[in-house]
Formats: sequence, structure tokens, C-alpha cells
Amino acid sequence: MLLAAGLGTRLRPLTETLPKPLVPVAGTPLIERVMANARAEGATRFVANAHYRADQVLAHFGGLLKVNREETLLGTGGGVKAALPMLHSDPVLVVNTDAFWPAGADQPLARMQARYGGEGDIVLLCVQPHRAHGFARSHDYCLDPMGRVTRDYGAPIIYGGVALLGRALFADSPDGAFPLDLLFDAALEEERLFGVVLDAPWFHVGDAAGLAAAERALAP
Repeated sequence: MLLAAGLGTRLRPLTETLPKPLVPVAGTPLIERVMANARAEGATRFVANAHYRADQVLAHFGGLLKVNREETLLGTGGGVKAALPMLHSDPVLVVNTDAFWPAGADQPLARMQARYGGEGDIVLLCVQPHRAHGFARSHDYCLDPMGRVTRDYGAPIIYGGVALLGRALFADSPDGAFPLDLLFDAALEEERLFGVVLDAPWFHVGDAAGLAAAERALAP
């Protein structure tokens, strides 16, 4: 599930004419870089949500990608819930379309699948702060020695924009817009939020500075 509905306001003026997932990074649209990371580990079926300039997202893929068009923004959690009828796997891999790692640098998704223990679990891709580019906060969570995500015990980590979670977790979730953080927080309280560390540089393209940093690093 590719989260591609956001407004991308911090990337203006580029996003005045383009949806953020189609903003090129060193010549390749963000969403294509994200999909390449997943394809490298065997992913073959993709669904995306779209809202802002949704017609451009649809035209870019020319019908080769299922797209759930949101009339109103549903947030990260609501966007996945609305697209569940189009998704057939369980668990579901949910991927932000504004962050990626260099092609071939690591294959963390297999480790995430190996770490997943059942429908109450959520597994997050975690990034060590010193390997993160284009990210302003010091960290999001900590990762303890057992691989559990905590609020303040263990090594500081950044959420890398990839989550593996079961469909059943959406059964009691709100209708309409809500963030995935709601599900993350519930799993954290139950000690069922786990993390896998990315063994590669990580680029977050949330604003012009993040875009410039990624393009510098990827320049030949």
C-alpha cells in the first residue's frame, strides 16, 4: 500500500504543479524509487491512494496500478482502511512515498516479514539517526535489545516510513480520517510494536532541503 495522497505543501513550488509522489529525485519520481525498493524484494502488486492532483498519479501509471481516489483526505490510517478491499495480502506492507534507500543497498522487508509474529503485531522499518538525510527531529522512538519499539528505552531510531501490519487491526479503528500512529501507539502499549533496522542510508524528501540532500548523495 503506497501512501500517495498528501498535499506536499513543504515542497512548494514544485508541488504547485505536481503531486509529491511524482516529484523527481535525480531524474526518477519519488514513488518509482519507493516501488523499486519493494520490487527488489519480490513485491509485484501495488495499491496507492491519491487525492491531490490524483489525475496525474492515475495518468503516470496508465492503469497499471490500482489507485483508491480519496475525495477528502483520510490520513495515513484512514487511507489504508479505505483501500483494504483492493488489498489482498495479510499482513499488509504500508509504505510512505517520500522516503527511500539507494537501490540495492539493503533488503529490509524480508527481515520485517520474518519478525512479524501474528495479527496483533506491527513491525516498523527503523533508521539510525546518523544514516538519515532530510529529517529534522532527533528520533521518533527507541529500539530495545529484543527488537521491541519503546518510547524511551534502547537505541534512538527514526520511523523509516514502512510498516507491516495485519488487516484485523483496522476492525476497531475509526471511520474517516485517522493516522496510523493510532495503531502504532496501541501496539506499543501492548509491547507488540517491533522494529527492524535499515542497513543503508535513508533519504526523506519532505522539503526542498531534503530533496537537495538526496540529489547530492545520488549524483554520479
